[in-house]
Amino acid sequence: MTTPFDAVVVGGGVMGCTTALFLARGGMRVALIDRGLICRGASGVNAGTLTLHMTRAALIPYAMRGWQMWQAASEWLGHGVAARGTDGLCLAFTSAEAEMLEMRVQLRRAAGAPITLISTARAKEIEPGLSPAVRLAAHCPIDGHAEAYRTGHAFRTALATAGVRIVEGLAVRGVTVGGTGFDIHYGTQATLATHRLILAGGAWLEEMLGWLGVHIPVKVLVNQLIVTERMAPVMRSVLTIANGLLSLKQFDNGTVLLGGGWQGRRNRDNGMTDIIPANVIGNAQLARAVIPALGGARILRIWLGLEAETADALPMVGSVPGVSGAFVIGSVHSGYTSGPWIAQLLAEAILERPPTMPLFDPARLIDSATTTRNHSV
Repeated sequence: MTTPFDAVVVGGGVMGCTTALFLARGGMRVALIDRGLICRGASGVNAGTLTLHMTRAALIPYAMRGWQMWQAASEWLGHGVAARGTDGLCLAFTSAEAEMLEMRVQLRRAAGAPITLISTARAKEIEPGLSPAVRLAAHCPIDGHAEAYRTGHAFRTALATAGVRIVEGLAVRGVTVGGTGFDIHYGTQATLATHRLILAGGAWLEEMLGWLGVHIPVKVLVNQLIVTERMAPVMRSVLTIANGLLSLKQFDNGTVLLGGGWQGRRNRDNGMTDIIPANVIGNAQLARAVIPALGGARILRIWLGLEAETADALPMVGSVPGVSGAFVIGSVHSGYTSGPWIAQLLAEAILERPPTMPLFDPARLIDSATTTRNHSV
């Protein structure tokens, strides 16, 4: 009989890959399974924004450590992801947005973020291309962006070097729980045995937890992203809006990336996604209102990325309730920023090391009325 792995991670995004990497470096025999290619889902198609402005206050300490990890990716990961630090501005255009911005700055500062309110004139000094309609701005020196599409290459090399077995292009069909661990059934008839199971499947976490007879509702957001053609420099900072409907940045190659959570459509049965044209137009119009020079830019590509959200909009990271040896990590708002640090924390917990920061116990989210204990799928 094949010797069971010490840990198997299902889901090869940033959080799954980082967890697997630090478990392997901690001395465990680890395998990583993904239905596609690692970091080609949400972790590879997101906007790559490394911001505190749009991070929930409770996650600020985690995002700050994650920001530091991305800036030093070449040291702990072995390869960089073209992460760079820039100024970040969050803008208000109406009195209601200004009031919202003031409140959010207060909450984030209380959580440790170095964010300050600044005048419109100061905001224009930082970002000369801003619209004159800005009424108030908040500034954060800890901001920036990475090129998310590089993430998979960086992790693939690091995981291989650490001895992690990578299984790609094969979906997990189910999990059987036994006396000493788990049998993970994947592909057409393959099975991996493991003492510990880590679920890191992002938008599919609700279904994955169902393999273990646990029901935790997960809402899936279908976030739209737009990239323009290359153009002369029109901005040098990362921009967001107090109402949360825009993130904006320009890369070194001249392309401008528009995000902000404008939604597309998703077919949950087959996983297919589609854009909503009105939301493309709205996103582009808002970006042009913030940086007028974008008015002449042509859209090059539009795509969609999935983001998981729990009922209280906070992560679930820790032991799966009622299932010994099973863990879950996901539903992290602004998860690309915080993901590496939160995953390192989970790895520390699995390795039974003293916690550096607390995790986010999934037990708070359990739906006891619909939870079963039929673990065989």
